[in-house]
Amino acid sequence: MPSNPPSPVNSTAKRKAAVEEKSISPPPVKRRAAQNATTQSAMATFFMPASQKPKGRTTWKERGTPPSLLVGRFQPEGTTEDREEKRRKVAAFDLDSTLIVSASGKKFANDPADWKWWDAGVPTRLRKIYRVIIISNQAGLTLDPNAKGPKNTGKGRVAKFREKCAAVLTQLNVPTTIYAATGRDEYRKPRTGMWKALCEDYGIPEAEVDLENSIFVGDAGGRPAEGKKIPKDFSCSDRNFAHNVGITYKTPEEFFLDEPPRDFTRHFDLAAHPYVENTEEEESLFEKMNKKDIVLFCGPPGAGKSTFFWKYLKPLGYERVNQDTLKTRAKCFKAAAEFLDDGSSIVIDNTNPDADGRKEWVEFAKKHGVPIRCVWFNIPKGLCEHNDAVRSMNKSLNPEARSGLPGLAFNTYFARLREPTKKEGFQHILPIEFKFRGTKEEYAIWGQYWN
Repeated sequence: MPSNPPSPVNSTAKRKAAVEEKSISPPPVKRRAAQNATTQSAMATFFMPASQKPKGRTTWKERGTPPSLLVGRFQPEGTTEDREEKRRKVAAFDLDSTLIVSASGKKFANDPADWKWWDAGVPTRLRKIYRVIIISNQAGLTLDPNAKGPKNTGKGRVAKFREKCAAVLTQLNVPTTIYAATGRDEYRKPRTGMWKALCEDYGIPEAEVDLENSIFVGDAGGRPAEGKKIPKDFSCSDRNFAHNVGITYKTPEEFFLDEPPRDFTRHFDLAAHPYVENTEEEESLFEKMNKKDIVLFCGPPGAGKSTFFWKYLKPLGYERVNQDTLKTRAKCFKAAAEFLDDGSSIVIDNTNPDADGRKEWVEFAKKHGVPIRCVWFNIPKGLCEHNDAVRSMNKSLNPEARSGLPGLAFNTYFARLREPTKKEGFQHILPIEFKFRGTKEEYAIWGQYWN
């Protein structure tokens, strides 16, 4: 992937040395004193009558049905938010490993007091911004009261998360709103549900946001490891989120420490799949070669097999046999036999990754005296996962109302995959490379990052 050229080695070394000299959090003595004071205050407040307890500066609400988005808003004491002044620039940040990290060094801290600033300069830099927006995936939280799991576990984790956020926002003490996506729905980055929510909350039409001067800062930038000391990013979701929204993306190192950008890679890159108008050539992608035959699909979930059937084979009179619909392999063979007996050609619209499974259909074709062809969807895993997410999240592109598939479905297919060959008994093998074959309006949806 393209990246800016690195700065000279000497200047980089000086910056790193300067960073190492900084204290990442307040000195231990001061921190303990602050924590003790906080604890004493909390105890005193706990025993107060409800009518005398001070109101927190952070207010919370939940969104979604069932609820999956947690929204907290902090307004400093003695200030009021000017709802009439609609600032068009947005400065948004991830939370964990961007603004804060655990003080204990744990990857997932459960103690609401177990946090410190990612760098000592973070609060100073944030206080120069009028309004801070925090956009964070928090898959470890559960807002849905009917979700599976031990009773009250969800409530307990949410309460601790709120407590930690309240402490962070109180110490920062600037107008701040935090959006925490707890589900795997439209709110989860890199999907743009949280961005749409903040625009709605602040009364800014999405088309009127100053995208050119807005920014999102997060640690998930798709950067590879550098030696043993700098691990790779766990994903590219923050960079992809900024891409979807159309704003500048920076890592915490770039934004807070002025370090040069590092190289990055994406598991799936939309740049390799630009929108191209369909041509007449596409209409003849599949041709019928026999009066009656069987066409066996071989391809991973999300490869576009069913779409290919409806667009290219159904108009030629083919009938579809699909195990997702019929549920068992035995029912598939029964339905296939009935279609052939009625004089119809058929398509076996399943994944069929291994030669043993395909052999059963080759023998079935011989038994019924018809040739069998194979259409092989040679589509990479990352692209299939993208297609599956697009389909499951957008009703307009999901006519069969299919749910999203777990990662295991893709891993299993590619672990079992053996490329089909003509010697298995196929009359012909047609390889299909992926190309987006929808409308420009559909590409506006497909051409975003969804994972």
